[in-house]
Amino acid sequence: MSELREHIAASFSAQGLMATLGARLVVVNAGEVQIALLPRPELSQQHGYIHAGALTSVLDSACGYAALTVAPAGLDVLTVEFKINFVRPALADRFLAIGKVTKAGKTLTVCQGEVVGELGSRRETVAVMQATIINVAGHAR
Repeated sequence: MSELREHIAASFSAQGLMATLGARLVVVNAGEVQIALLPRPELSQQHGYIHAGALTSVLDSACGYAALTVAPAGLDVLTVEFKINFVRPALADRFLAIGKVTKAGKTLTVCQGEVVGELGSRRETVAVMQATIINVAGHAR
């Protein structure tokens, strides 16, 4: 698993958008990846909440990397589709995007994702996602 973690960490660091957002890869386990995002004014929308686009991007990456943890060796992954629902305004000290594999197939992997907002000792779900990820020819691990 450490070789897989290194592969995912290297791929994550190569993502310009994650660097721009200031997202950090915090957990890589088989079938689950967690990415943290700290709020900054540059990521806000007009009401002061973190923009839905920033949270969606981080959660999409968490789901994609969760799928990569169970993909056959030598294959990479791409998002085919996702649906996201925001269930409360994105106001927190830190956001944690959690991607988990629901069902891994030969070609497609279905993932569930959740953005949890952490405010003090409170943790509340901000958004939920269902994503479909496809295995594609890519870099060998």
